[in-house]
Amino acid sequence: MGKEVTSYSGGYGTAYDSKTKTRSIVDSLGNITFESPHSISHIFKNRFILTAEESNYKTKSAVIDEKGNQLLLLDNQSFNTPWLSEKCIISTKDGEEAVYDYNGKEIIPYAERIQFAGEDRFFVLKDKKWFLYDLNGKQISNREFREDYHFENGNALIINEDNQSEIISKNGETLHTFSTQIYSLASYPYLITKNRITGKYGLVDAEENVLAEEVYDDISPEYFGAKQYIYLRKKGKATVFNKKDKKLYPGNFKYLTPLFNDLFSVYSDKSKKYGIVNLNGEIITPQEYDFIQGFSISGKDFIYLKNEKEEKFLDKDLKNILEENIQVIAFYPDQLIIKKRDIYYQFFVLDRSVSILKDITFIKEQEPDFFNIFNLYSKPVVCKNSSNLYGIINEKGKEIVPFIYDDIIAFENSENEFVVKKQDKYGVVNFQNEPLKDIIYDKYYWQKEVLKLDKDKKTDILYFTRFKNTGSRL
Repeated sequence: MGKEVTSYSGGYGTAYDSKTKTRSIVDSLGNITFESPHSISHIFKNRFILTAEESNYKTKSAVIDEKGNQLLLLDNQSFNTPWLSEKCIISTKDGEEAVYDYNGKEIIPYAERIQFAGEDRFFVLKDKKWFLYDLNGKQISNREFREDYHFENGNALIINEDNQSEIISKNGETLHTFSTQIYSLASYPYLITKNRITGKYGLVDAEENVLAEEVYDDISPEYFGAKQYIYLRKKGKATVFNKKDKKLYPGNFKYLTPLFNDLFSVYSDKSKKYGIVNLNGEIITPQEYDFIQGFSISGKDFIYLKNEKEEKFLDKDLKNILEENIQVIAFYPDQLIIKKRDIYYQFFVLDRSVSILKDITFIKEQEPDFFNIFNLYSKPVVCKNSSNLYGIINEKGKEIVPFIYDDIIAFENSENEFVVKKQDKYGVVNFQNEPLKDIIYDKYYWQKEVLKLDKDKKTDILYFTRFKNTGSRL
């Protein structure tokens, strides 16, 4: 096209022509389906917001499809799509708000305020009182609420008319009422309480049975993974509440990261090393490792440990399945890539068999801090072959970026884009082997969300994928 396409998803994107000062909508074949001198913002798939500035500095907005048809007519209104819903949008006009679907049908008429409450619920403010509505615009109940709330997993924590903590269902019905102050229902049916006088935290169940007294400085549920534990901290030490047996397990460590079978990795601020303890706080592996991480490979749980002297890959019985002098290069859902005596292999953990990666002389390793709850496994790996050329292979050992480059520079922040080098010039390619920037640049710089590429004292900018389509209030 000769233009940079942004906000591309679901078959459509937007583009800007700096010469004609026009914006356009483009489809997946590069065809311009609509063009306008006004601003165009992509919501999802074939739905967009058109914003026109008037001479008196006021703006008019409309919701349009990919051909520019106005589904919500151009008017003195603004739109709220903070959750990027594909079902409805909130329109603000003359100080009031209404909900429409993306075909222009009114779902909830204009009211003082409307707040999205999660999934398929809204709170609507009328006569300074909040009422609960569903996604079809039906008022759920006649109950009046003091303020708008947010539903988590179908429940909401509110303060009722008697200043009590109360949990309601999506239909506004009372599920539980508490005499103590409930601070959070993030681990429902276990609830974090907060003492109004001391500010200390405790733990109760839905029947208000006390599971932990209000003596803790902080309580945090496990937000990811199996969500099996709640962590209660006091004076720099953590107590673990196990949801299975509903018991507290005091410990001597500040932070614990769950592995499997009631095992945790623990970190020492003094030695800057990691170890493994069980639920009772007993040390299983001393704190002498630089990195410990749990992995699920071929449906089985493992623990990887690494320090300057050794690497281990422990099975459920905590037996090391790696031979001596083996280095783990990458972790994938069905196998590992390992290195032994300068030869690279695929390693299959179930039968512990190996398959050599042919013509691979070097693989760039990813730093251990790459792995977190969002990056559970390694990216495809950057390799060098016997011709000293770089390419990329996936977890199956298949070439996905050809071995034609003098170097490939990948980034550790789970980015889809990487820099390629050829004859002392740089360009950008992604893991789908799509060229994003020609190999014509003299230098490159990585600045968090963007790549900056210099050529002839001019700088081009390319945003990493995960920073392009972040939700915003439009």
